[in-house]
Amino acid sequence: MLRQLVQDVDRQTEQVKEMHRKVRDLTGSAQSDDGMVTVTVGPKGELRAVDFDPRVYRKLTPTELAACVVEQAAIATQKVSAELRTLAGPMVAEDVPFEDLFGEGTSFESFLPGADRRGPGA
Repeated sequence: MLRQLVQDVDRQTEQVKEMHRKVRDLTGSAQSDDGMVTVTVGPKGELRAVDFDPRVYRKLTPTELAACVVEQAAIATQKVSAELRTLAGPMVAEDVPFEDLFGEGTSFESFLPGADRRGPGA
């Protein structure tokens, strides 16, 4: 019985590690309706890329361009958040806030016994 329990824990640990690897590589992108601005974000909403069509500088003022980048970043973040919930949903208990698992400074290792709970750089 103990051997089976250990095997189950090992299997679940590997599943969680694999999920965290996928989460780390997850990105979401959004493109403006006119195709002038494309923004890509990572799993925590951090900007990974901002691409402009060369014509954007003739079509948009700096203020409009900035607003477009912010808007596309928000849309891309919503997309990556939805993908993250789909990917991790089956492994997350309903009563656990999603942000506690995937918010700033979290890592798989922080959930292991004996992990330093003070966070990165502490």
